[in-house]
Amino acid sequence: MAGELVAKRDERLGAGGAAGVPAVVMAAGKRAGLRFIEFFTANIRNPNTRRAYHRACCDFFRWCASRGLGLDQIGPVHVATYIEVLGKELSRPTVKQQPAAIRMLFDWLVVGQVVPFNPASSVRGPRITTKKGKTPVLSAAEARQLLDAIDTSSVVGLRDRALIGLMVFTFARVGAATGMDVEDWYFQGRR
Repeated sequence: MAGELVAKRDERLGAGGAAGVPAVVMAAGKRAGLRFIEFFTANIRNPNTRRAYHRACCDFFRWCASRGLGLDQIGPVHVATYIEVLGKELSRPTVKQQPAAIRMLFDWLVVGQVVPFNPASSVRGPRITTKKGKTPVLSAAEARQLLDAIDTSSVVGLRDRALIGLMVFTFARVGAATGMDVEDWYFQGRR
C-alpha cells in the first residue's frame, strides 16, 4: 500500500524529469531545469500553492511534450489552446488557476533569461462570477446555540469555546485561528 502511494507520488511529481522537472524543460538545458526548480523552491512560499502550481505546470508541459513542442517553441496559441481544452474537462476555478501558474513560471523563466518572452502573458482564463459564496454562515441564534452547547466546566471546553467563538465572530479560517497567540487578540471599541 505504501509502495503504491510512493509510486503515485513519484509519478505525479516526476512528470518525466529529475526532481519533478518536466522533460520539455530538461530538454532546454541545465539552466532551464535549475530555474524551474528555483521557481518552486525560492519563489512560492505556500506549500499548497507550490503543489498546485507544480501540478499545473507539469500538466501543461506534459501536454506540450505530447505535441512535440520544445520550451522555445511554446507560444500564446499553445497556451490558449491548452486552456480551451481544460475548459471542456474541468471546472472554471480549476481552469482559472492553470494560466496563472503557467504565466508566473514563464515570467520567472524570462527574468532568468531562459526564454525570450512569456507566451502566457496575453492568455486569460475563464471569467468567474459568484453572487453568493458556498460557505454557509451561522445566524446569531445558531452561533449562540453552538457556543452555549459547549461544556465549559473543563479547560478543554473553555479552549473549544474560545476557538469556536473566535472563528464565528471574526470569520477567521481554521488555520489562522489555530495559529493565533493570546498576544494577537485585541479589542477595538466594543468589538
